[in-house]
Parts: sequence; C-alpha cells; structure tokens
Amino acid sequence: MNTGEWWNADVDAVENEMMLYGGGPNVSDAYTINGLPGPLYPCSIKDTLIQTVERGKTYLLRIINAALNDELFFAVANHTLTVVEIDSVYTKPFTTSAIMIAPGQTTNVLLTANQIPDGMFVMAARPYLTSVFPFDSSTTIGFLKYNTTKLGREKPPLPPYSLPSNLPSMEDTAFATNFSNQLRSLASTDYPCNVPKEIEKRVITTIGLSLQDCPVNETCKGYRNKRFYASMNNQSFIRPSRSVLESHYLKLNTGYASDFPEKPPNVFNYTGVDPVAENINMNPEFSTRLLEVPFGTKLEIVLQDTNFLNPENHPIHVHGHNFFIVGRGFGNFDVYKDPAGYNLVDPPERNTVAVPVGGWAAIRINADNPGVWFIHCHLEEHTSWGLATGFIVKSGSESSQCLLPPPSDLPPC
Repeated sequence: MNTGEWWNADVDAVENEMMLYGGGPNVSDAYTINGLPGPLYPCSIKDTLIQTVERGKTYLLRIINAALNDELFFAVANHTLTVVEIDSVYTKPFTTSAIMIAPGQTTNVLLTANQIPDGMFVMAARPYLTSVFPFDSSTTIGFLKYNTTKLGREKPPLPPYSLPSNLPSMEDTAFATNFSNQLRSLASTDYPCNVPKEIEKRVITTIGLSLQDCPVNETCKGYRNKRFYASMNNQSFIRPSRSVLESHYLKLNTGYASDFPEKPPNVFNYTGVDPVAENINMNPEFSTRLLEVPFGTKLEIVLQDTNFLNPENHPIHVHGHNFFIVGRGFGNFDVYKDPAGYNLVDPPERNTVAVPVGGWAAIRINADNPGVWFIHCHLEEHTSWGLATGFIVKSGSESSQCLLPPPSDLPPC
C-alpha cells in the first residue's frame, strides 16, 4: 500500500524554482493512498481507494512512504495493526493503533478483518509535523469494505465518514517515539541480529538546516532574504560532475576528498540554541567530503539533530548497507553516558532511520560492501540543499571483498 504526495505542478519545476531562489518548495496539493487522494480534496471523490476484505481473514499490508517531503501517520478505523517487518527485515511482532513511516521506509503489518461488517471503515494518512515551514496539512483517506455484498461495475456510494479516532494528531511526537521504541529485531537462531557489539570507529555528525548569505546581485527568497541550505557537520554536499564511484575505482582521487569531519567543528548546545540568533553553523562549507573506512570496519554514526531554523525529524538513509539503530534520545548526545543505554541485543535493523526531532540516533554498520555509498536525508528538499555525505568502503584482501569493475557498456556521464 503506497502512501505518497501529489503536485498539480511539475515537480521538477517546483524543485528548480526552490534551488534558483533559495526558498522553500511549494507544498504538495494532496496526499495519496495507492495513487488516489480520496474524497477530502476538490473534485476527488471519484479518485478514492476502496479495498475489499473478507471477514475473518488476516491480510498483509506492505506500507510504503513514497512521499518526497513528509513523514506520515497511517491508521485504519476500528482495526489494530500488527507490525512484522520494517525495511524488509523481520521484527518481533507487536500490535499498534497506527504507524509512523518516514519517506523511503517500508512497514509490513497484519490486519485482521474482525469487525462487524456493517459499513466501510476509513483508512487515513496524514503528516507527522515537526517543522515550522509551510507544509501540506491535508489528509488522504480510503476505505476498507467488507465483502458482504457483490459490487457492480461502479463503486458504491461513499457512506458518511469521519477520520479514525486512532489516527495520531499531526504533532504527536509521543506516539512517534513510542512506536519507534517498540521496534525490535527477531534476534533468533534463524534470524540472528548481527549488530556490532564493539566498534572500531565512531563518527558524530550534526544534521540540520542552515542559512547562506545571498550572493551579490541575486534574489533570495529564504528566511531574511537568504538562501536555505542544509549540512552535516557544517558540510553542505556538492554532487561532483564525475561519478565518485568511478573516480574511486580508477584511483583518480579527483572531484572529492575522503576527509569528512568525524565530529562537529564546533561543540555547542546543538538542540538548545536560539534558532536564528546564534549563527554558529549558519554559513556551511560547500564540499564533496566523504568518510573512508577499510573493508569490514565496525562503524558507528551518531546523527545529531540541531535547532538551527528549527529542529526536525530527519529520515536519514544509508545506501549499500543495512544498519542497526542501537540508541535514540532527545537533546544532545553524551558520548560518555548515552552508549551505556544502547540496545545491543535486538536493535531494529533498517536502511532509513527517523532521527528524533531535537534529538539523536546512533546507528551501527558492518561496512562489508565495498564501494561508494550515499548517506542523505530522505526529505527531498533537504537532500537538494546538501544534507548528505557519503562513505567509501575500501576493498578487502579477498577477491569476494573487492569492488567489481564497471560493466563494459557503462554509458559515460
């Protein structure tokens, strides 16, 4: 089941204008479930998902957040959901009234059709709000219909409806936190949890938004007539003209540097500063700096949200590797105290972590996939603004641990 966003305008044009003037993008015109917005938008009643189920059966719903810029809550009226898998990894099952799912994440749930089939039940998705910037505050709905009557060729008329009482409010951080805290790996004999118990390298990186002074003779439409950017450890990522993977394989060492800072350049109260008055980190450095590690490195990355402009829930995605979310919390990460509370028994295994608003998340990676891998925020606007970096996993000593050569028909960039 796909949840997403819809723009009436051309999405590429929306992004091009955002980058041209340095302002925020126009918000989407609707959210969708399986590509259909539902009846809460103008002239959209005919574009409503009605999913038929049979009473007594249990259904597997594979829920995908394909939205560009919003985390979403999802719920079905009068039904509970049993979470069994996240990002294609089994979890210890638990029941929940709703889920929170970030862009790029997947969540598999079991839904048992156990209600009295006296009508249709609303299923709904709406944003989890952690930003002060303009956003699409609408809600998309569809219907769960029990198969008690045969349908004709036309969809049945929609009954009177209201939003599910179990759908969290848009600012329900407590629900989002509790939901994330319940996620656990199976950690069984058949499905072991191979989390690194010890690490060989820890990288602490701030993540967040920033402002850049407007260039001379240009028009900027960001806050205070500046340009919005984003960064990790004060590095706003610039995509090079030549593939970093190709440069790395050919040992050209051009277009990038393998010296991404392993800790913030300035130590300060990351989540307690005034969003604008204290301008540390407000003019980021534009660079293509990556982290480089030997094959097999047990790597920990601590993702620290910052309060610049506003704290926000950031879904950070790592290419090429799954990772284990060993710790999460609010406020500033304390390297001397917080690791003592890590879950190294059955932490959830994912490829995208929703870093708590005004908080931090610690992930551990077995860096055993040689190559060059992108790390970025799955909010499309933030990635475009530079909230990204990458890491290089060098080839190992055995042939199976080495980066494969490019295919003979690889097209030039």
